[in-house]
Amino acid sequence: MVLVVARHAESVENADKHNGFYQHRRPYNGHAAHQISRSIVGLTPRGFRQALWLGEALADLGQAGVRVYASTYRRAIDTAAIAFPWLPDGAQRTPLLDEQHYGDATYMTKQELFATYPDCVTDRQTRKHLWVPPGGGESLTDGVSRRASEFVERARADLAADRHVIAVTHHTAILALRAILERRPVTDLVEEARAAKTPIAGVFRYALTGAVFELTGTAAPPVL
Repeated sequence: MVLVVARHAESVENADKHNGFYQHRRPYNGHAAHQISRSIVGLTPRGFRQALWLGEALADLGQAGVRVYASTYRRAIDTAAIAFPWLPDGAQRTPLLDEQHYGDATYMTKQELFATYPDCVTDRQTRKHLWVPPGGGESLTDGVSRRASEFVERARADLAADRHVIAVTHHTAILALRAILERRPVTDLVEEARAAKTPIAGVFRYALTGAVFELTGTAAPPVL
């Protein structure tokens, strides 16, 4: 059986983040920004095509005995709905796969963040994704990794029941999942991500042999 970890397709935030969501000064507070990120941000036309590609790329898994999970963010839910239209009720939504919560810092530019929270300047500049955002945010090495560990155990149970598992999630959650599945320090993956982020709609396939996951392949959509 196979565990697939996939990043959501291109969202309107991915496509135009610096002209739209990261305005200076941000015209909404942290709570509103997080709700916008989770509930409103959908896919671009390119993202729609990428989601169709994702369904085609995973068609070899079939439909019977496949469990599809998505985060509670609209862009992941929409990706799964387009990629796997045969799901009667859509993907099973779980906050275990949610994006890293940036708290009050959600959609803040660095200029605004550093002016509002000067105590976090060094931490943010030197520990990308590993810092703890102010106002209820979570660190990749704490909250996100804890959720990822719980999801991996859920996936193990599904695989043991002879089900393939597909998880549609986000860049930072994928870093945490890969650290667990590939038995690598999350700090190494963060450093790699500085040079090249997880491809949008990118796919990581894992096989479970005994108690150990092995990465068996990766894929990313062509330019669509």
